[in-house]
Amino acid sequence: MGWDCPQSKFGSSPQHSEEWTRTKRREPTGHSPPSISPAAKSSAMWATPSQPLPLRLRRPLDPPPPHPFLTRHRRRLNRIAASQDTPTALSRLLWGRALPPAQLVLAVRHGWTAAWQLLMRQLAPSDPATGAFTRTPSRFPAVVGTPSSRLHLYVGLPCPWAHRALVVRALLGLEARLPVSVAIPGDDGAWSFTPDSPDLLYGKRKLREVYAVRSGGFEGRASVPLLWDAERREVVCNESIEIIKFLCGLADADGGGLDLSPPELRQDIDRWYGVIYPSINNGVYRCGFAQSQEAYDAAASELFGALDKIEAHLAGSRYLCGDRLTLADVCLFTTLIRFDLVYNTLFRCTRRKLAEYPSLHAYTRDIYQMPKVAETCDMEAIMAGYFKTLFPLNPSGIQPLPPASCDTESLLRPHGREALSSAAGTPLEAAGVS
Repeated sequence: MGWDCPQSKFGSSPQHSEEWTRTKRREPTGHSPPSISPAAKSSAMWATPSQPLPLRLRRPLDPPPPHPFLTRHRRRLNRIAASQDTPTALSRLLWGRALPPAQLVLAVRHGWTAAWQLLMRQLAPSDPATGAFTRTPSRFPAVVGTPSSRLHLYVGLPCPWAHRALVVRALLGLEARLPVSVAIPGDDGAWSFTPDSPDLLYGKRKLREVYAVRSGGFEGRASVPLLWDAERREVVCNESIEIIKFLCGLADADGGGLDLSPPELRQDIDRWYGVIYPSINNGVYRCGFAQSQEAYDAAASELFGALDKIEAHLAGSRYLCGDRLTLADVCLFTTLIRFDLVYNTLFRCTRRKLAEYPSLHAYTRDIYQMPKVAETCDMEAIMAGYFKTLFPLNPSGIQPLPPASCDTESLLRPHGREALSSAAGTPLEAAGVS
């Protein structure tokens, strides 16, 4: 029995079978594979060839040119990195030279408006219903009792209310009897003292610290002018109209020559003050601190209506009460001297400039040229006190050039109002003052 297959060339003998097997394994007949020890295999693996292989250098391919967009973007980033102006660099990075996106403009606008309203409510409280500015009443509005003879006056040069006290002190010759310390607006808006303008009485750094010296302490706004009793360490008064009336009483006791509040004119002075204070003195602030269009329109209309009325009256009268200078004129002057300098631009009192009122402008020059009055008018301090301090109204802090009508040369031009000295004063009823 067996496996029937064709006769092979090797035949059927055992020797033929072995040869056939080696042939199938591709082993040469009569040879066996060489035997190599493991140690020889390892030595051959790490052996250094007798001749080093030639080094083949391959030239790298040049990188492809960058995309034009990437080139422009890289240049733009380089310019931004070299810039020292961070906001400009950031804006260029975000939107290039185009206008900011509408969404950003609206967001900043609403954010700024909210912040402005918050600041204005603290700086200039207003009627929530109308947005009209409402002035905070003075904490010490009247002189109570009889102060001691050791009085001290605190003022700020930009402030028109404090300026009233400085003008009256100068006109009545009270400099020796009433020493004065001049506070300046600090970065936070609070009245402060510096080495160049110190507190001559206590050496305090802030005016609020002077208020706090009083026995009962103090909370609230530390405002100027402040009439202080140095002996009793107490506030005498911080309401400007009452302070200047009190100073007139001091001058009367000293037997001074000038009387700014003669008994026969006090009724007329009060009636004029009833027009000047709400419509002009406070009127410019009602324009500048208005928090609604309706409040501004009402304040501006009332302001210029009162100025028109007084312009017509002064065309025939040297001063408000005839040919005598009174407290009413002092109160009007401290606003008029600031009108073109500050209020016309910063407070938006723009219908007309003071220089466009012939009688009012000449009247202002008349008072300015009185002895010692010009020394109380520091135009640079006035401008800095408004433009650099009232941040909500002038966030940049940039101070404009003063108008030509406010320089010394213009204010010293002849006013020509002496001819009205002998003219009879126009009745207040004819001037529309009730």
